[in-house]
Amino acid sequence: MRELRSPSEGRERSGSVTDFVGRRRELKELREDIARTGLDTLSGRKAKAPRARVLLVAGRPGSGRTALAEEFVREVAEEYPDGVLRTRLTRPGGDTVATERAVRGLLEGLGRPTPPGAGEDELSSALRTALDGRRVIILVDDAADPHQVDALLPDTPECLVVVTAEGPLTGIPDVRPCTLGGLDTPSAVELLVQHIGDTRVTADPRAADALAEECGGQPAALGLVGGWLAAHPKASVSDVAKQLHEMPASTGGPLARSFRLVYEALPQPAQRTLRLLPLAPAGLVDSHTASALAGCSVAAAQATLDEFAGLGLVHPAHDGLFLLPGCLAPLLQSLLEAKERPAEVQLARARMLERTVRLLHSCRAMAATDEEDVREVLDGLPRALRFPDRRAAATWLDTRLPALDAAASLAVADGELDTLARRLVAALVRALAEHRGTAGAAPELYGLHRLVLDVAERRNLHREQAAALLNLADLDAETGRTQEALERYRAALDAGRAANDPYATGRAMESVGGAYQELADWHRAADWFGRALSQALARGERADEARLYGRLGNVHTYAGRYGDALRSWRAAAAGYRKLADVPGQAKALSEMARVQEYAGRPEESLHTCREAVELARKAGDQRLQAALQVRLADTLDRLGDPAAARLHRSAADRLLGDDPAACEIRSDID
Repeated sequence: MRELRSPSEGRERSGSVTDFVGRRRELKELREDIARTGLDTLSGRKAKAPRARVLLVAGRPGSGRTALAEEFVREVAEEYPDGVLRTRLTRPGGDTVATERAVRGLLEGLGRPTPPGAGEDELSSALRTALDGRRVIILVDDAADPHQVDALLPDTPECLVVVTAEGPLTGIPDVRPCTLGGLDTPSAVELLVQHIGDTRVTADPRAADALAEECGGQPAALGLVGGWLAAHPKASVSDVAKQLHEMPASTGGPLARSFRLVYEALPQPAQRTLRLLPLAPAGLVDSHTASALAGCSVAAAQATLDEFAGLGLVHPAHDGLFLLPGCLAPLLQSLLEAKERPAEVQLARARMLERTVRLLHSCRAMAATDEEDVREVLDGLPRALRFPDRRAAATWLDTRLPALDAAASLAVADGELDTLARRLVAALVRALAEHRGTAGAAPELYGLHRLVLDVAERRNLHREQAAALLNLADLDAETGRTQEALERYRAALDAGRAANDPYATGRAMESVGGAYQELADWHRAADWFGRALSQALARGERADEARLYGRLGNVHTYAGRYGDALRSWRAAAAGYRKLADVPGQAKALSEMARVQEYAGRPEESLHTCREAVELARKAGDQRLQAALQVRLADTLDRLGDPAAARLHRSAADRLLGDDPAACEIRSDID
């Protein structure tokens, strides 16, 4: 069976090193539930068009609900040959994952493109289309409400959806929860044996039964106690059972008592590191995160995390990452609030975000093509923050992306777009663009720019608002949502004016013109390009002037206003000449030649085109030379000089060689 991997939060699975035990009755019930005739529970009638069967495993955090779901998926996987998709809908700290992000992660796991800025409905529809005709299992971990799940449900009964949640999901038709309590005593003891071996259990089986009872049969509590016993080989099972029994009732239930046993046995530095782990974005921790939070070396942090994993305090995920168990997050948060001063917490968070910024700089540098730039960045970083090669940097970026997104949200929300937050968001945007390209990174970039926009609007930061709107509008425009882009460009113009930012207003006016051009509204496009040009002329921005004259020339050409088009292109060519931009001047003249031909002035077009060829040759632009030679040949054919036309086509062929882009060049110019 093929494993479908999702790069979203749901990618991390339970890190338990133990084999699954017990729950045979629950597994049997779940299997039988697949074939049960579906009912529309809201009406009490049989469902007319059944969707995917939804199975729900309900239980409190620490009850082993995810482990049961994983074991069930493993047992029935062969019946669903198209693979397994996983997603998590609640982070360890209790924050829900946006449904849009969860659906996007599932689509990426299926290898389907996810347009930036697409809404929940559009993405859900794309997911259902992608799953049509497939037999896939979707494992949805830690759902908070039925609305989250509903957006993920396939419209085909051939798929199976397995959901874990704390309670029933009222509102999803035909879901009968499999509710978990504690493990039976023999299974609980077997789980202990997996951690500590059978010697101590065989020596005192009654004590093992008593310990299982003190843990309430909860797998998470048994895992903590088993990890502690494994780390203390001389401790007896009866002593541990006694310690748990004698803890005051105020300590809490079995999980809280087991956690206290493990926590209080840790050395002070490890206790503090553990208390700070709730600050880790998305509950994902690696040695750098722990090192920055605790203010210790990376090597010491790695050793501490390995110790935590052995004790069941964190779960190994993949690629050096550890996942903070959701059942422990409230306990750790209480310790953090009780034992750490707010100023120390803020300092630890700042250290973590600063470390993230530096790692992103290192990650981006590994994808750069300029070796001097790479050396300059890496020389300013400690060896521990450097990646061995580009592949390692890309892997780090991919695996840490949920945590990096969460870190950006944290920095922007807490820092009110202060210096650190700006640096973090900018570093993440650049690293994504460098490794994936702007198009490949567009879905993530869209989310980052929208994050900045939300806070900028809330804080009335007009300059940041304008920048975010421009970035979002550019992504809208690139994905064909021209009307949405136009609205955002207009909003960016208002924000730029409020900020008194001439760059933002000029950029917005030009972009509004570009949107109208895409909508084939030539009159409005020319009007807005003219406004942007007036501002550029007033500010003496010569490069902007030349470019905007060219954009006006294009619009006038499309509108058939050839006289206006020629004046604009002539001004553009003059502007590029003043800038000593030979390639720009050559391209402007080539467009003049095209307009002259459209206007029925082939002799003038021939003269202008020859001038453009000389400039292209001077600039060393062979592709442009070849394109212009083809245009010359076409013009000469129309003027009745086929021999001269053949000479120019031969010249173009020599310049192009075997380049298959010749046709593209012809279309670019013509």
